[in-house]
Amino acid sequence: MAKNFESEITKFLKEYKKTNPDVEARQREGRGRLWDKHLDPEVYEGFRAARVPQDPYVYYQK
Repeated sequence: MAKNFESEITKFLKEYKKTNPDVEARQREGRGRLWDKHLDPEVYEGFRAARVPQDPYVYYQK
C-alpha cells in the first residue's frame, strides 16, 4: 500500500474535525458523564458484601 494513501473514512474524519473543532471536547465531556465516575469505597464494599455466590452449575434448579 502506498505511504501517502488515506482512506475515505480518514479524509472524512479530518474534514469533520476541521469543520467542528469542538468535537473532541464534547467527546471528553460525554465520557466523563458516562464512565469517569468516582466510586465511594463504602458503597462499593457494601455491594461486594451483598454478592450471592453463584452455583457451579447455574441451570440446575433446586
